[in-house]
Amino acid sequence: MQDNIRLMTLDPGHFHAALVQKRMYEQVSPTVSVFAPEGPDLDLHLQRVEAFNQRADQPTSWQHQVHAGPDYLDAMLQQRPGNVVVVAGNSSRRPGYLQKSIQAGLNVLADKPICIDPPGWEVLEAACQEAQRRGLLISDIMTQRHEITSIIARELVNNSSVFGTLERGTPEAPAVVKESVHHLYKHVSGQALIRPAWYFDVTQQGEGIVDVTTHLIDNTLWECFPDEAIDHVSDVHMLHARRWPTLVDRAQFAQVTGLQAFPAFLHGALDPQGALPYFCNGEFTSTIRGVHTRMWVAWNFAAPPGGDDTHVSVTRGTRSEVFIRQGEAQGYRPEVYVEPAAGVSHTGLGASLDKALADWEPRYPGLATSPAGEGWQVHIPDTYRIGHEAHFGKVMEGYLDCLERGALPEWEIPNLLTKYHMTTTALAMSKAGSA
Repeated sequence: MQDNIRLMTLDPGHFHAALVQKRMYEQVSPTVSVFAPEGPDLDLHLQRVEAFNQRADQPTSWQHQVHAGPDYLDAMLQQRPGNVVVVAGNSSRRPGYLQKSIQAGLNVLADKPICIDPPGWEVLEAACQEAQRRGLLISDIMTQRHEITSIIARELVNNSSVFGTLERGTPEAPAVVKESVHHLYKHVSGQALIRPAWYFDVTQQGEGIVDVTTHLIDNTLWECFPDEAIDHVSDVHMLHARRWPTLVDRAQFAQVTGLQAFPAFLHGALDPQGALPYFCNGEFTSTIRGVHTRMWVAWNFAAPPGGDDTHVSVTRGTRSEVFIRQGEAQGYRPEVYVEPAAGVSHTGLGASLDKALADWEPRYPGLATSPAGEGWQVHIPDTYRIGHEAHFGKVMEGYLDCLERGALPEWEIPNLLTKYHMTTTALAMSKAGSA
């Protein structure tokens, strides 16, 4: 039904809040209520959405009703002009926002990370239980599920003639490895991204080990255990975790925030040279149903010339290994590769791969292979590469479909809790190891 969903944007301190509105949706009212404290976070959010309204190509037509002031949260909970709350701002506030929104009878679509520490996970668990009792939907914005190389890799991993079965690996040589490199200084919608100062306070934004790793875990569960609920107690065992900082000097901080000095709340974190050791990097190993995995994330200040954020994935099966690579050799564009496992016939595997692509032609027309290294590259037509910002629209489409059905897939909430239990446990382990 048209316009039966009305959005409320709560405290939009991260640009992901605006990307949800980069396109229009038939079921969603063009009028969005924004509740936020006054300040630059709110101003930048409104400017970003207005830029979508004013663009020449397929402009949007969003209209905002803004309540700005210190009582913004109470005002939203009392007025409730919509039925879906979009939360993408200060990470330390998200668990409380989530809990209070659910208690008020509102559905929630939240940016990652929903929680950044073990106490936040407990709030998340309680909110999920309350949401299920009341028939409300909680979901986080997992864009990686809509990236075409992730989709094709998942298809390959779940094709037994190509992949075989998932190896178990070892702590030293995990069966699943997910790595991601991001950059503090970047461009979004053609403009240099201005980040809020609080983004550099790990007590507000969260450390890297609880942030982008949410995508890596989500992708692992979605790829290797499709449509299965993974229990964070019985199915997951955390083995090792570590964290390390990226140094951000005052000039770099000014470049990415627009502020000429570190704010007072960061002074206690500065090193003797006046730079900020920003703990945005981390890795951890675990077993998920006996399969060894490693998640690794790092943030550099800026990408090399021609570079971008990168994602690397390795999934090892008994017949083949499936890779996503996105380095200089790939022009910093993600590409899928398949290589034979030890002892597997190159010719036989090649025939199985060709048959799989032929079988997928109705769903993914145009896929092709060519020899690459020890195996093959899977060539993906450019029409599938819609870009990261467009993935937010795909996430919203899926969420709207679930709202229409009145439920998420049964595995979503168990895996949501598992994902954040892993990240927050890894944070505690990494801090204990560096104490």
